[in-house]
Parts: sequence; structure tokens; C-alpha cells
Amino acid sequence: MAGMRQGRRVFYGKVVSDKMHKTVVVAVTRLVSHPLYGKVLRRVTKLKAHDENNESRLGDRVKIVHTRPLSKEKFWRVVEIMERGETAREKM
Repeated sequence: MAGMRQGRRVFYGKVVSDKMHKTVVVAVTRLVSHPLYGKVLRRVTKLKAHDENNESRLGDRVKIVHTRPLSKEKFWRVVEIMERGETAREKM
């Protein structure tokens, strides 16, 4: 990929809030094993990501990469919109 550094953390998630200007909240789901019982658990982490052109909408699946700190809680940047969500289609 041109312009991207090697070794950046990449996550895929769903936009759960787009109410801020140039910022979206992305819910990233990961599977972890319970340390004692071994059952696979689903953990959801909400991350704030920078969306320069305000293109992402509620329900979109997006790809985010780790970047330098952009604000107090924002360390991620939206690289691309993988697919549009159902609620995003209804608004258009």
C-alpha cells in the first residue's frame, strides 16, 4: 500500500456513532479465550477514529489503522469504508 507504514495495527469494526464532527465511534469485536475455563468470549471495544471527510455513517463496516495521537482519546484513522450499513442507506 502506497503511503502506509509497515506494522501499523489494523482493525475492522462497525460505526456505532457519527454525531461528532470528523470523528466516528467504531465498535471492534474480538474473540478471547477465558483464562480458566477456555470458553471463547466475545469482547467489544469502542474506539474513536478520525474521519476526515465525514463519509462514514451509522452501521458502516470500516477499516481503521493506528496513528499518532490526534486528540485526548483519538488514536485511530478511518482508512476505507468496507460496506455501507442498513441505516446509512435509509438516510440517503
